[in-house]
Amino acid sequence: MLKVLKSGFFVTIQDLGRYGYRDIGVPVSGAMDVDSVKKANLLLANAPNAAVMEITMTGPTLLFEEPSFICLSGAHIHATLNNKPIENYQVVQVTKGDIVSYGRLENGFRAYLAIKGGFQTEKVLGSRSQFVPVTKTKRLKDGDEVLYDKNISFKPLISEVKIDDHFLKDYLEVYKGPEFELLNDSQLSEIFTKTFTVSKENNRMAYQLSELIEGHAHSMLTSGTLPGTVQLTPAGRLIILMKDGQTTGGYPRILQLSEESICTLAQKKSGDIFTIKLL
Repeated sequence: MLKVLKSGFFVTIQDLGRYGYRDIGVPVSGAMDVDSVKKANLLLANAPNAAVMEITMTGPTLLFEEPSFICLSGAHIHATLNNKPIENYQVVQVTKGDIVSYGRLENGFRAYLAIKGGFQTEKVLGSRSQFVPVTKTKRLKDGDEVLYDKNISFKPLISEVKIDDHFLKDYLEVYKGPEFELLNDSQLSEIFTKTFTVSKENNRMAYQLSELIEGHAHSMLTSGTLPGTVQLTPAGRLIILMKDGQTTGGYPRILQLSEESICTLAQKKSGDIFTIKLL
């Protein structure tokens, strides 16, 4: 059992997502930065879909009540085990009574804490990912307890790796979306030459960009969307849907982020800048 002594800004349990229910309006959810999650689970010899803790901007203080092994990944938030620093992408043993706590954010935006065997929260529609109203709660709060399996015998094949931080990239790679051909030359030039800024309106549902491009007067039927779909509003606002985003939308779907670029964007916060490159 893990006890949340202090919850931090926005901490959730996530796996790789909830698939097969978009036709009834249920978003995929799951970890925003899948790449970081898979690498942490790999070091722990977990299944890729093992549930982890997703930590946004500021981290929690956690008490481990059973021995196990953990691995941190994603954003660099200063973390300690019993007041001694621990680093990302290292397998670390925890024992009964150990406390992991987080301090300042150094770079990135979302960090992950994986544990041997994954966190054993309730599965709903095939996933442990927290998303209200599918799950009862949307995040962890002070005093919550999270189950995990006791483990004292794990021997990692690799105990530490050095990782190139994909989230430090200053560009996003995109494919053409279903309504790409609606864009005129002026709009295309703006999209692929401007530097864009993440606005204050950014969360697990969508990222809005501060800069506007030339608007449009196109009307269309509500159509299916995916995580990474880039919509263009009539006013010229770019909205990038993320893991908890709606399953349909009525704005032109002009671009689609690559899977890697979804991970990159998930690590950007308000004020961060990037350019857009067409694959």
